[in-house]
Amino acid sequence: MPTPHTQPNDKDMVYEFGNLALMSDALVTESGQGGLNRALQIVSVLQTTLDCESLIEIFSQEISAMIPHQSVLYEHQTQGIRLEVCSPARHSCSYQLSAAGQSLGELTITRSTVFNHQETTLFEHLLCSLVYPLRNALLYKGALTAALRDPLTGANNRAAMNTAIIREIELAQRHNTPLSLIALDIDLFKQINDEYGHTAGDSILQAVVGRISECTRSSDMLFRYGGEEFTILLSNTAKDGAMLLAERIRRTIYTSSYKYGNELIPTSASLGVACVNAEDNARTLFERADMAMYEAKNAGRNCVKLAAGS
Repeated sequence: MPTPHTQPNDKDMVYEFGNLALMSDALVTESGQGGLNRALQIVSVLQTTLDCESLIEIFSQEISAMIPHQSVLYEHQTQGIRLEVCSPARHSCSYQLSAAGQSLGELTITRSTVFNHQETTLFEHLLCSLVYPLRNALLYKGALTAALRDPLTGANNRAAMNTAIIREIELAQRHNTPLSLIALDIDLFKQINDEYGHTAGDSILQAVVGRISECTRSSDMLFRYGGEEFTILLSNTAKDGAMLLAERIRRTIYTSSYKYGNELIPTSASLGVACVNAEDNARTLFERADMAMYEAKNAGRNCVKLAAGS
């Protein structure tokens, strides 16, 4: 169900059509049988994808003949989605979308001239065709995200790591751009579990992920691939940048306070850095970063080592 946000110089009216039958009746009244047929075609086309970005692009293309516009912006804050098709213009028509009490985000169309009353009314009816395909796409995206996410720490899991490394190596080698991988292991983690308990160990894992996230960019990808073992995949990052980041992460983890109950738990990590070369594949890049991390362990822990061949 669309709920309008009125923008300056735009006219919006509130129409609440909760299902396609009501939408059909309204479109016949507003636009005649031709408008209804076009709307039913839009419904059919929107059911061909579960990808949110494709869905918004298709919707924009399909309604353009009925409601000319220059851009579409879709945002869903909870799922961290922001999709923009073309550059925004001065005048906008914006709606909060929902179905069965569930928020589906906000959709905005823009153009250089004001939307008239007939167009905003028609847009409200057409949004009914988007609501349920969009809900299905969001559910699908949420399920995919959950399947690739570690439930304890919120980091990406090993399955996500395997896919990402293959993809990023292919891109780096094709475009001749740098790529680095950091392997990180929390020092003496078994000892933390034995002395303070597994619940305390879980809190350390969560806190360490928080410290890593403070140091990394939005484009850096963090994965938990084992109990206390993590990797950070750094696209377009060469050796010097990767070593600087690894040292920043090491220092941040070591100098942070970790309190569980009344106990302060000293925590550090050992890190290994590997940079992709022409012969690397996903397995060899990971192995080189992992071996460098174990060199850091053997060198006394709480340090960073660079892999051979990087």
